[in-house]
Amino acid sequence: MNKIVFITGASSGFGKAFAEKFAANGYNLILNARREDKLIELKSTLENQHDSKVLLLPFDVQKKEEVTNAIKNLPRDWQNISVLINNAGLALGRDYFEEASLDDWETMIDTNLKGLLYVSKAIIPYMITHKSGHIINIGSTAGKEVYEKGNVYCATKHAVDAISKAMRIELLRHFIKVTAIHPGAAETEFSMVRFKGNKETADKVYEGYQPLVAEDIAEIAFFTASLPAHVCINDLVVTCTAQANSIYLHKSDNLQ
Repeated sequence: MNKIVFITGASSGFGKAFAEKFAANGYNLILNARREDKLIELKSTLENQHDSKVLLLPFDVQKKEEVTNAIKNLPRDWQNISVLINNAGLALGRDYFEEASLDDWETMIDTNLKGLLYVSKAIIPYMITHKSGHIINIGSTAGKEVYEKGNVYCATKHAVDAISKAMRIELLRHFIKVTAIHPGAAETEFSMVRFKGNKETADKVYEGYQPLVAEDIAEIAFFTASLPAHVCINDLVVTCTAQANSIYLHKSDNLQ
């Protein structure tokens, strides 16, 4: 029977790339996102192109009851989840602390932090039952250094880093692996969401260098999930060659 991967935020960006990579390597997939139309389209593509089955769970990770009810009522054949990828997350705004929106802060906390906790708490009992599993949390270089106007986004990603460390310690006795992957600048919908649809501002983020793309992170996530059972990569910081960390980035007018 195919292994099962559960991916949050699967409708675009990293999440969609994870789905494509794991499907291409024989996994069945449980895909979550808010945009059900995008999920339906992705399910059709994956099932046509690969020998994979796809189950859709279109809930909002911010909403505890939706998360709990959807995962608690998984069909029995879908409960043996091998890999959970906590990918759902976003940045909203890039503002000085005193000028930032409280609504933006709450949305980031509810998605990046609480959403990861809700989904993990609901899925871990299935992994404990089977005495195996692998949780991959998608953090950010923003979880390693704080940068100007990053304030609460950086705080949520620092929390992902801390939670990943706590999970790794506390799930040892259940034989559950925990990997945290912290990408740097990657050209996805991320900046469009952060700058609330302002394409000109979003595009400038990626000018003058070659950023990561979603497929880069998917390759890395799949690699960590395909290692022998006794091997776990705990923590990975991944940047493009032009980036040293969340602060230092080299841009050039002569990009080839």
